[in-house]
Amino acid sequence: MNFFQVNSNCNGCLACLQNCPANAIDVQDDGKKRKLRHNMARCARCGNCWRVCPQDAVEFQYMLQNRWDEVISLDLEHCSVCGEPIYTTAFGDTLTEKLGKPEAPVCERHKPAFTLKVKAHFIGHE
Repeated sequence: MNFFQVNSNCNGCLACLQNCPANAIDVQDDGKKRKLRHNMARCARCGNCWRVCPQDAVEFQYMLQNRWDEVISLDLEHCSVCGEPIYTTAFGDTLTEKLGKPEAPVCERHKPAFTLKVKAHFIGHE
């Protein structure tokens, strides 16, 4: 997903390019067309391009509106004693593969020994 987009209001004035402190906006003329390019790796996410555009053509709202976009949704395992969510099913599969399957999924409060074993494995080595 590209967070920087330019809509059809753009007239090629280059106000965005001239006001970009990170040099993340570039222009290429090929004789017949002018191409505006944006490099997200260089982008400072300052919003200057968006603020200075006289045509309201720069659409950078996802980065500027403090909006959270869901990137993945994973199933949860719950403590068999209290029902508290403890880890994702995928992480539980990794634990089972590395450490062997516990009797039942439990939270830290209800199974300190298992928690210590998990911490020792992931913090202590490998």
